Amino acid sequence: MIQIAICDDEEAAVFLHEGIVKKCLQEGGIGHKITTYMHSDNLLYDITEDGFFYDLILLDIEMPNMSGMEISEKIKPYLPGVKIIFITSHLEYAIDAFELSIFRYVPKNNLERRLVTAVTDAAKLIELEAGQEYTIQTSSRLERIPYKAICYIQRDGKNASIVSDAGVSKVRKSLQQVYDELNAQEFIFIDRGCIVNIIQIIKISDGMAALKNGEQLPISRSHLQKVKQEINRFWGAHI
Repeated sequence: MIQIAICDDEEAAVFLHEGIVKKCLQEGGIGHKITTYMHSDNLLYDITEDGFFYDLILLDIEMPNMSGMEISEKIKPYLPGVKIIFITSHLEYAIDAFELSIFRYVPKNNLERRLVTAVTDAAKLIELEAGQEYTIQTSSRLERIPYKAICYIQRDGKNASIVSDAGVSKVRKSLQQVYDELNAQEFIFIDRGCIVNIIQIIKISDGMAALKNGEQLPISRSHLQKVKQEINRFWGAHI
């Protein structure tokens, strides 16, 4: 079930957005729970003080006391994987959402069509990220790493090391063996010694893959074109 928060200082807007979200998710057969807020302070308190969890948050950018931009900055440390959809009447805010880790900007003058698309796409991505786990099992330990938490896997001598949100996990298998066991379209080789999770990539620039965790990994010249193609193919298939 997808956990969703909607925050707008206007009651009519909250009801409107809630109705659109409910309708599109019900039509898509996607389980969900929606919590609404008309005061940004209450949303922020629930997340930072009471530990509320949300997969998706819809925010009006232009709110009194605290803007949607300010709220998103304060929320991110507590919910690093949250998808945020900004609703705005000012196009100057619509800068590169991909690099800012903001999922989508929705203009108020084209609200219903654009919001349905944005919420549906976000729900697909959330369901995708909530998927499988990679299991490391030896005589002394059993470790399960969610695919969505894996940033990249690199060659470590004859074996492999998985770098995830939880740290580094060593695997007594070759990089190719790990890749074959993952058997998932979101994992791609960016050079002979490194596999990256496409979901973790926020930008490709100057032959480097910038990841959500702040790391930058070099893409070999021989892999660069294929990496770009695979990223486009992956997101084209899932969003």
